[in-house]
Amino acid sequence: MTNWVPASCTLPTVEQPLRVAEFDALFTEHLTGSDRPDPLRLELVLAGSEGVAGTVDDLVARESGCCSFFTFTVTSAPEQIRLEIEVDGAHEAVLDALHARATTAVAGRGPT
Repeated sequence: MTNWVPASCTLPTVEQPLRVAEFDALFTEHLTGSDRPDPLRLELVLAGSEGVAGTVDDLVARESGCCSFFTFTVTSAPEQIRLEIEVDGAHEAVLDALHARATTAVAGRGPT
């Protein structure tokens, strides 16, 4: 499941599936749209309230702590959170995998 996690990630291997599951749950429960304006940037739109914004802030803070190649920008507005994720060229494949997981999570929900 986490064979795409780069060696530069300092999150202990045993914890990686748990972190992936946190992102999967966030995407499944709240993702309403995504855009990939360029290969090194992914833009996600999440539905949610202040509680969801806190969850996003916590998750990206922890992810930034172990995977310094990510740059996260979170913009919260009433009922919507925009999450921009950027990586350097050496980590494009990681962003590809994250984008694929987001797409799969939304597809798995079926029509709403």
